[in-house]
Amino acid sequence: MSQLRPALFAVALTLAIATPAQAATGPTITVEDGRTQPVFSYADAIREHVYVESTVDSDADGALDRVRVDIIRPKESGPALKVPVIIDESPYYDNSGRGNEGERKEYDAAGNVVKFPLFYDNYFVPRGYAVLNVDMIGTTKSDGCPDIGGKADVLGGKAVIDWLNGRAKAYRADGTPAVADWTTGKAAMIGKSYDGTLANAVAATGVEGLKTIVPISAISSWYKYQRSNGVIYNYDYASWLAGYIDTDPAEKCAHVRDRMDAEDGDDTGNYNRFWAERDYIKGLLGDASKVKASVFVVHTVNDLNVKPDNFSAWWKALADRNVPRKIWVGQTQHVDPFDFEGRRGLWVDTLHRWFDHWLLGVRNGIMNEPRADVEVAPAKWITQRDWPAPLALKVPLRPSADGTLGLKPAKRNSTASFTDVRMSENDMVADVGTDKPGRVAFTTGELPLNLRLSGTPTADLRVKLDKPTANLTALLVDFGTDTRVDWRNNQGITTLTEEDCYGESTAEDDACYRKVVTNVATRPLEIVARGWIDVQNRDSLSEAKPLPPGTYGTVKWLTLPQDYTFKKGHRIGLIVAGTDSTYTGEQGTGATVTIDLRNSSVSLPFVLGSPLADVPKDATTFRGPADPALPEPEPGFHFF
Repeated sequence: MSQLRPALFAVALTLAIATPAQAATGPTITVEDGRTQPVFSYADAIREHVYVESTVDSDADGALDRVRVDIIRPKESGPALKVPVIIDESPYYDNSGRGNEGERKEYDAAGNVVKFPLFYDNYFVPRGYAVLNVDMIGTTKSDGCPDIGGKADVLGGKAVIDWLNGRAKAYRADGTPAVADWTTGKAAMIGKSYDGTLANAVAATGVEGLKTIVPISAISSWYKYQRSNGVIYNYDYASWLAGYIDTDPAEKCAHVRDRMDAEDGDDTGNYNRFWAERDYIKGLLGDASKVKASVFVVHTVNDLNVKPDNFSAWWKALADRNVPRKIWVGQTQHVDPFDFEGRRGLWVDTLHRWFDHWLLGVRNGIMNEPRADVEVAPAKWITQRDWPAPLALKVPLRPSADGTLGLKPAKRNSTASFTDVRMSENDMVADVGTDKPGRVAFTTGELPLNLRLSGTPTADLRVKLDKPTANLTALLVDFGTDTRVDWRNNQGITTLTEEDCYGESTAEDDACYRKVVTNVATRPLEIVARGWIDVQNRDSLSEAKPLPPGTYGTVKWLTLPQDYTFKKGHRIGLIVAGTDSTYTGEQGTGATVTIDLRNSSVSLPFVLGSPLADVPKDATTFRGPADPALPEPEPGFHFF
């Protein structure tokens, strides 16, 4: 027996050496300098696809919808080397494409994707990640009908996370079961616009395994995307978008589009069950209180497609619940941070460290850095502890009957009146020293110093009408010639011919993209913030309450958020008008709106250190020549 023990020990030791815990042949995930290293071959990566079974039957064909998932992962990944997952779920893979260059999926003879849009696969697969491009339900190669933010949209993406963690079924094209035995189950969701919206939506369900999301220019509330306090931006938009992204024959999902038109409440503009289902801050399918993932938000303050209250309200809800988070706030329009001038390398590296930290547990210090990066001038950025600027203080500016805007309340019984008619923003802000029947205008004197606004202004008006309701528009304007980001021109960027590359390439899928620069323009004014409300929704978004004609009532609402610096020598203007034809399809009510000036104000969040008390108290109305018209934003702000 004593001789047998050494022999058994030797055999056991030999087996232990010959059969390590990680039996993968080839490289393993390697970390240096707080970052995973590109040790896996992109060219040799496994490219495959599966169909994940969801829990919904959106097209009512009697079968649960299956979600097409295209996968690229290191050749070495498998039961012995499990890797984390980066997901971009999108409805745009076979229509508008993804990214500034409109890339689409391309397939080989076996039906596997050989060109994955964007750089995520080229860059992250060599570093030990799987990248999944998921066709949203009702689009490209997935079953079902688009639900435009609703149940099918949300639960389709959730099913993919469930499959990665063994809680849902998937099948290969031949019908055999597919098991995700190559993943740790730890997943990220990333994407711009609708793609980022799906990330918000799935995170709001609280699904286990989703460790982080990176929503870029994303919706958090579809009501906010298509409404502002009862004012409708576009009619029947959900059904239009569903038709655009669905490349199946139109009749297949006509019943779903008809249902959307019947349920969207376009006849009132009210918040109802349709919008509550599509609300990820506090809605029927999930809300911010359920979010278990960390969140890296990217948005721009001049995005008049997915308007920036979508990120500011989401960000506040996450902050209230201490969700781990980070934010970049830019000044262009509907633009991906990959295309922020001079920031491409920094964006890729920051995203890299973010994913390494949250999906692989790499201790790289990213959560110890300033939480917010903010663009404060064209292609000029600062970092700060949070957003809005932590020291911002709301200061009320008050309109007076002589057209001034200052710190003191107007005289008693001072009023100003206008008529609610359809009027473009250009007309609202032009020649502010001249009376116009469709608007009233107020300005400060010349500012003696720079004043930085950071956050969300509040319009607080006391008004009476001669009809039951009116649409109100509040515009905060910077009157003063300056060179600013020209976000109206091609989203604010110009694409160059020169390229740079991030990741590895194949003949079918290169990692190179054209560089961009920020568009700038010198103009005499800039509309800084906008806000709209239907007076009958002043107390409730879900229940209209007309204001009795001839009776004063308080109408208080938030404009869209901003981060903007008013320069020394410029004037701050407040324009109050009726229906804004630039951003809504509604007609003016024709109501006469009378403002009680003494009890009205607009509160602006200025950063401390720029005391508003230094604004001249004897400010006079700007009475220069008529201002040249601003170029109108590009028509048809479609959600790509």
